[in-house]
Amino acid sequence: MLASNYPLLDVFITTLYVVLFVVWIILVIHVFSDVFRSHDLSGPVKTLWVLFIVVLPLVGTLVYVLARGGSMHERSTLALQAQQKAFEDYIRKVANTKE
Repeated sequence: MLASNYPLLDVFITTLYVVLFVVWIILVIHVFSDVFRSHDLSGPVKTLWVLFIVVLPLVGTLVYVLARGGSMHERSTLALQAQQKAFEDYIRKVANTKE
């Protein structure tokens, strides 16, 4: 009964919308984390970016990615390298201790 009221193409389009919405949510999370991680932005500028993304979510996210997308990757890479170095230092410290 349900299949006759909801054709296969509608199922596909609904699935596509859900996937695009999830991808957009992930992008917004990455943009927010980049806003707070970047040291080259001052506090008021960070506040303006956050307000822009909250007030106009789609436009704000796309503008941020277009304006700061390249440096977004660089900050992410630097953060990962710092985490890797901290992890390696911790492992060396723990491995060198003798009980």
